[in-house]
Amino acid sequence: PLLIEAMYKKIMHEVEKQGKTNLIKNARKVSNVLLKCKIDVRRKLFKQILDNLGGNLRLVVSGAAAIDKEVAKALNENGVETEIYQLGGKKISGCNGCWACKKIKKCVVEDGVNEFVEKAAEFDGFVFGSPVYYASASGNLVSFMDRVFYSGGKFLAYKPAAAVVSCRRAGASTTFDVINKYFTINNMPIVGSNYWNEIHGNTAEEAAQDEEGLQTMRVLGNNMAWLLKCLQLGKDAGIEPVKERKIMTNFIR
Repeated sequence: PLLIEAMYKKIMHEVEKQGKTNLIKNARKVSNVLLKCKIDVRRKLFKQILDNLGGNLRLVVSGAAAIDKEVAKALNENGVETEIYQLGGKKISGCNGCWACKKIKKCVVEDGVNEFVEKAAEFDGFVFGSPVYYASASGNLVSFMDRVFYSGGKFLAYKPAAAVVSCRRAGASTTFDVINKYFTINNMPIVGSNYWNEIHGNTAEEAAQDEEGLQTMRVLGNNMAWLLKCLQLGKDAGIEPVKERKIMTNFIR
């Protein structure tokens, strides 16, 4: 949630700095009216904002914490299509290890994982966030990521991702490591900050007092935007990653 809010604040700071606050407000009103008529001109109206962000950070997965819907709404109105996938309150099953997904190309359990995998193909970057539960990520998030990466990892591969962790006191580093393991086994560039992507506080109000944590989120948002822009420039220049067929070596035969 704090990462998304940091991105929004970055946009509004630049708008205010350039003296275009009223211009953007009026442009939003026009855009919203046109959207009701199924005419989307956001990418033209807010081209400068999108160019500065460098790409479409369109999906944020929250393991538990709620994300400010007003911030997401404002980002969408500015053309930054940010979709929030909230796991809190959902019943996410663990992976059965049945291998059925390799045959039918999707998970046999219908609880939101397949829906996410379908969306992932069109997303440019990902942020997975979780509170700390017993020095690890939430059970919902682990079950979700197990099945997403096993059944649809190819749709996330070679796209930048970041892990964001919140905790009261300790366990942030181990939780951060758990989430990052999914990225490193799936050819995904990890986006970092000037500290590990964590923030401390027992409540949202307490977390807002963690100035270093807030800065970490702001820097992470800037780094994500920068990397997305670099990757897009590489694609435009015809630069693609070198891919190899996976070699499986079992220790016990």
